[in-house]
Amino acid sequence: MWRRCLTAFSITKVTSLLNTSKPASVLRLSQGNCCGLRSVDIRHMSGQPKRLCTETMSVKKIGTHNGTFHCDEVLACFLLLKLPQYKDAEIIRTRDPAQLAECDIVVDVGGEFDPKRHRYDHHQRTFAENFHSLYPEKPWVTKLSSAGLVYAHFGRQLLAQLTQLKEDDRQLEVLYDKLYENFVEEVDAVDNGISQYDGEARYTISSTLSARVSHLNPRWNSKSQDTEEGFRKAMKMVGEEFMDRLDFYQSSWLPARAVVEEAVKERHKVDPSGEIVLFSQCGCPWKEHLFSLEKELQVETPIKFVLYEDQNGHWRVQCVPVGLNTFQNSNNEVLNPQSCQCTDSCIICAL
Repeated sequence: MWRRCLTAFSITKVTSLLNTSKPASVLRLSQGNCCGLRSVDIRHMSGQPKRLCTETMSVKKIGTHNGTFHCDEVLACFLLLKLPQYKDAEIIRTRDPAQLAECDIVVDVGGEFDPKRHRYDHHQRTFAENFHSLYPEKPWVTKLSSAGLVYAHFGRQLLAQLTQLKEDDRQLEVLYDKLYENFVEEVDAVDNGISQYDGEARYTISSTLSARVSHLNPRWNSKSQDTEEGFRKAMKMVGEEFMDRLDFYQSSWLPARAVVEEAVKERHKVDPSGEIVLFSQCGCPWKEHLFSLEKELQVETPIKFVLYEDQNGHWRVQCVPVGLNTFQNSNNEVLNPQSCQCTDSCIICAL
């Protein structure tokens, strides 16, 4: 039976499909009814080899400068590659204006800042943008680098993509601010040569993210001055640190903030004065959140004490310092229940 099926096929005309300069060949396959298949006529099929779908689709191009690389454009490129519209993009490292003109987005080169055309350079003399100038409700006035520019314009979309939070979610906005203040702003400042302080430093810090990226460039006396491999290593390193920081803020820092926020809102149930907060969970880092939430929630009477139960089941009380980086408390005195002038219902003296 199979022999009859196979011998039923007859090829009426075969011309090599590899010869693309000739018209399409006609390849006719005919068969009997033993296999239940119909004849196939492909005389109108093109002789041109089929192209892969990827060849017909335009690949996005991210442009940045070649040569010595820095942390800001490395981070900018990593952030862009995490966005859906650039996830398969090709990174073009060049200073050739003609090649840059063909790129869909250009960072840290080109002498132009134009968000409408996706041009994000900060080296031109006329550039003086910072987060506050772009978003007046934000407090940061550090001059932006290409990293800060990309984060400012794409950060919310990026975080929504990575965290699955909505762009209008309040928690996403908190993460957006936190990651700029504690990750991206440092990169902006270092790249723009902005010091943290006035005067001469007592010691040098050489292990910052920007410094570690710099060390991945070829040494001045290396035989090979090719920066491509180093750029890829730098992007991997910077990307891993950004993702790790994002994971920490979302899975640890934000839950701690929620504990502190709940305690601040419920403080009058703990003590009528509103000066004492009670944390529902132990081990929660609270100082940074408390100072931030006092401003955000417009707490008029400063909170002076925090209470929580430690892992051993013992109650702990801490004074709230006057600032984040000082041990001086708001009363300027050590807590001493024996000198307390409160009533018998004082929750501190009851401990």
